[in-house]
Amino acid sequence: MRIEIDDKSGFCFGVVRAITQAEQALADSGTVYSLGDIVHNRIEVQRLERLGLKTVTHAEMPAIAGGRLLIRAHGEPPTTYEEARNLGIRVIDATCPVVARLQRRVMQAHAEMRPLGGQVVILGKRGHAEVVGLTGQVQDPTIVIESADDLRTIDFNRPIHFLSQTTQSIALFEALGAEMKRRAADPEQVRIDDTICRQVANREQYLTQFAGRFDVVVFVCGRKSSNGKVLSEVCRRANPRTHVVEEAAEIEPRWFEEAESVGICGATSTPGWLMREVADRIAAYAKK
Repeated sequence: MRIEIDDKSGFCFGVVRAITQAEQALADSGTVYSLGDIVHNRIEVQRLERLGLKTVTHAEMPAIAGGRLLIRAHGEPPTTYEEARNLGIRVIDATCPVVARLQRRVMQAHAEMRPLGGQVVILGKRGHAEVVGLTGQVQDPTIVIESADDLRTIDFNRPIHFLSQTTQSIALFEALGAEMKRRAADPEQVRIDDTICRQVANREQYLTQFAGRFDVVVFVCGRKSSNGKVLSEVCRRANPRTHVVEEAAEIEPRWFEEAESVGICGATSTPGWLMREVADRIAAYAKK
């Protein structure tokens, strides 16, 4: 059985940057606290925890006063930095530059919409760390939509500035943007601002081709990965025999019955070493 790992899958630049900063800080001295999981991959988080990284919540910040706190790639609202300063916490800011740029664009969008009585709308997953950081950039309300059903929350008689969480689907963003223009009293008052990260977005077309080349596809990602949910569905549409796993132990031999080829790929939050572990497990089954 031929087994191939997608060499374009794995950590995106922002995640590599955050993990590198965490490892450097841990090597320097002492404990480092991460505000939320540094990456939406349980197995990688456990590896870093063995090096001394500890995950904390916002509610636990007072307990680490004077310590070192890593802001992960997803970013945080300004209130988090303010609280850290008040507690004497040293911040290691690993916000992805793409996310940081989007945060500034959200602030600018609100500044432009405010005198017009307009609305800022973001395509994103409610409660996702990146979205919380984006909506927290200003006190003005930001409308978050996840699907066409949420368009009912928008007032189409008022101007609209439409942006997106960096890891959303381009196809969905474009479809919703087109529908907004169709419904708007004045389509010229709808600004479509594509803020999707192309390192993520360009993966969709590539993965469609990759998944179609194999009898079976195993997509490796953490359960919490928003990007993983999007990209695994891309694979599943291209190849119904796509299976999603978080680690090698979840692999079932029956998936590979009568299969001559297996493709292994993953999310931008999936470490390369984990995909290799999955490949080794599948190879071991193939030899039996």
